Order: sequence, then structure tokens, then C-alpha cells
Amino acid sequence: MKIQELQQLYAVSPQVKALADALGKNSGKPVFLEGLVASGTAMYFAALSSISRAGSPTAYLFVMQDVEAAGYLYHDLQQMLGDRQVLFFPSSYRRSAKYGQRDAANEILRTEVLAKLSTQNSQLYIVTFPDAVDEQVVSREQLNDHTLTLRQGQQVDVEQVAVRLRELGFSEVDYVYEPGQFALRGSILDVFSFSSEYPFRVDFFGDDIDTIRTFEVENQLSRDKCEQVTIVPELADEETNLVSFFSFLPKDTVLVTYDYDAPESKDFRRVLLRVPHNASPDISFHLTPQPLFHKNFDLLKQSLSDYLSRGYHIYILADSQKQNERLKVILGTPSNSSPEQERSVEVFTPVDKTLHEGFADNDLGICVFTDHQIFDRFHKYNLKSERARSGKVALTLKEIQQFEVGDYIVHIDHGIGKFGGLVRMPIAQNTPNTQSYQEMIKIIYQGGGAIYVSIHSLYKVSKYKSQENGEPPR
Repeated sequence: MKIQELQQLYAVSPQVKALADALGKNSGKPVFLEGLVASGTAMYFAALSSISRAGSPTAYLFVMQDVEAAGYLYHDLQQMLGDRQVLFFPSSYRRSAKYGQRDAANEILRTEVLAKLSTQNSQLYIVTFPDAVDEQVVSREQLNDHTLTLRQGQQVDVEQVAVRLRELGFSEVDYVYEPGQFALRGSILDVFSFSSEYPFRVDFFGDDIDTIRTFEVENQLSRDKCEQVTIVPELADEETNLVSFFSFLPKDTVLVTYDYDAPESKDFRRVLLRVPHNASPDISFHLTPQPLFHKNFDLLKQSLSDYLSRGYHIYILADSQKQNERLKVILGTPSNSSPEQERSVEVFTPVDKTLHEGFADNDLGICVFTDHQIFDRFHKYNLKSERARSGKVALTLKEIQQFEVGDYIVHIDHGIGKFGGLVRMPIAQNTPNTQSYQEMIKIIYQGGGAIYVSIHSLYKVSKYKSQENGEPPR
């Protein structure tokens, strides 16, 4: 079962309908929620995306208590709604603003959010925390002045695009490997925007933009096709005309928080995930956290049997199909098992993705359990910035940029040869009458022979380090 199917079960719950109605009224009064625990918050708010009615917000802004709480909520929402709808807005700084250490990967995510808000055409879920949202950002006018938008079918001279990229501060290189770079090879333009975790490949047919795709730096393979892309340079050094982040938000944005109460946030509809001591809840949820089993599988069997006897439907979430297969084996019933235990083997439904914390929903009669809690494993959220921050591939590609044709180079399998440059080679396709290309490193050996090394095999290649006397290899 896909996790989106589980999410759809919640779209018809009375609480989701009541919350959608309350937000549609836009009375100006905060909506107080009671009883949301574990990953139930993400489940119910993700279900709201399925309800389209007058007054539905253009954006949700979740301001959580700290970066960790924000990270786990982002993970859960992203599992159900995907990268395009769910965004993370971090602080510019690696630890705290007082240390003054800016984080380039976080800058990419912040710029991505600003760019999406400026060109918004679908509902967005933005997750952040107080330190991040309290930092000022460039104004919308300044962002627009530093933005280049390209769309499929647009007529534009590729050389003029290159000129504009240079004006915006992009560096022209032979091969892009980090934000702020572009490469122009004939009719193909590669550009790495600060508003995207992946670079764009723009393929021109004359002066027409034929296709736009994102691609992987590591292996040059295409990922997603895009109809329109927004290219933004680094904005971290801009220190004039800074404004509040809230000035970027649509007026109908819903602010979801526990206690964030900055003056700039007062103009937005608010949902509080706690009820003040002098107020009553507008909507109550009856959720309980997933029990702690500590790998006690007899206790797990008994718990499942108890829930089944009360008519609950059980869903176990895991990122790996093997984990659910393992659970089916573990829950195999011994000969002295009760009828309820025998039934428990057959009735839990495996789900293809996991959330941070499981829960039992006592209103809907649903148990949402996670495999990592059952097996007592630590669960870490992953942000898109982790990929940008790793730098492992980028360092290797930086070395390649420093190679000159004729430099000695070592291949782990074929030995020492001479660097022959980066070349584009056709690769076989399963679809007839189509042709794709792959970046290769050419290595020339004594006698004129040569090999071509794929970009995804860079780990096999290194620069030759000469002897102390500086003599070339034999």
C-alpha cells in the first residue's frame, strides 16, 4: 500500500472537514487544536491538501519549536506530499547567527522557498522554526531583478542567456558541479541555480527551448522534466533592502504553530497546536502514541491482537519492503497461539514509506505503526541540503576542472595514462529513435590507445603524483 492511500483515508475524517471549514471562514480567530501527537499532525494536515473548496489557503507555514521538530515534520509531510509541494526554510547559519558561520546548503533551500513563493502556482507547505523565519530576506523586487526565468517553447538566443548569467554573477565552467555555475556546449546549456538542489539542462533547437530537465551531477543522468525553471544567483551577500520573510507569503497563508507570536505573523490566519489555559479546543483529536515494544515481539503480537479485537485496522510503515517481509516472518504464530494472534499475521497492511512516530487513532480505528520504533532503531530525518553539503563528488569534479590535456592520470584498473579531456559520448537507449549523451573522461595510453571513463566512475580516477625528482612515469 502506498502512503498516499493511507493519507486519503484521513481526507474524509470529521476533524479534517471541520478544520477545512474553520479555515474557510477566515474569522480572524485562531483555531485551537487538541490531541495531535506523534506524526498525526503531519497526517491530518497532509489530508487537507485533498480538500479543495472556497477559502482554501494558498500556503501553510509551519513554525515549529526548533530545527529538530521542524526537520521531522518536514520529513513526514514530504513522504506524503512530495518535494514539489513541501519545502524546508532553514536558518542561513550552520549553528547560530551569533557564530556568523553561513551555510551554503541552507542558502540554497532558503532561496528555493523565496523563488517558489514568487512564482507560485500550486499549494505549498513550508516548514521552518523561529530562528530561521526571524532572519530577514531580500525584497521581492530585488529577487525579481536577480531572477532569470526560462520555459519550454520560449524563443531566446542562447548566447544572450549566457550573457545574462554572467551579469548575475554565474561562473562559466566546462562542467557544472555546484550552484553559481553554468556551462554552454553547443545547443546545450547546463546551469546550477541557487534555487534548486539539482542543476538544470536546457536543450535548444535553434532559438527555441526544446526541453528542460534536472540532472544528477554524479552521473549526468536526467531526473525530472520541467516546463519552466527559475534561475537565481547567490543572494547571501545582499545586505540592502532586506525585509521580513512574511512579506513573501500570500495573504491567505495559514500559520500553524505552538506558540510563535512575532508581530509580522499577526495578519495571517492561525492554527495553534495547543490550547491556551483560558480557552477551549475548537477541534479535538483522540490519538495515542505508538507503544514502545523494545523488540519484544511477544508484546507486539499481544498489542496487535488487542487492537484487532477492538476492530482497529493496523498499518505498519517501512521504507524497505524487506522490513515488512521480516515482520511477517517474526509475527508467524507458534502452535500454542490464540486465534487473535493467528489473525494478526494476516491483517496488518504494509505501507511503502515510513513516518517519524506511529500512533493509534481512536476516532478512525486506525493504528499507524513504524518499523523503526518496533525494532528500536533511531530515525533521522533527511533534508535536501544534506546532498548539497556532502561535497564528496564536487571535490572530485573540482580536481577534474584543474586537469590539463596531457596531464598524467591514474585509473585504478588500467594504470597511468594522459588526460585527454572531457568528451560527450552517445549512450544506448531502450526507446527507439532517441539519443542521449554521457560525459566521459578520455584517458590516452602509450601507443595511441584510449579508454573513456563514465562520470559515475570518477572514484576510479586520480591525478598522478610524480616522484620527488619530478620525472614523468615510464
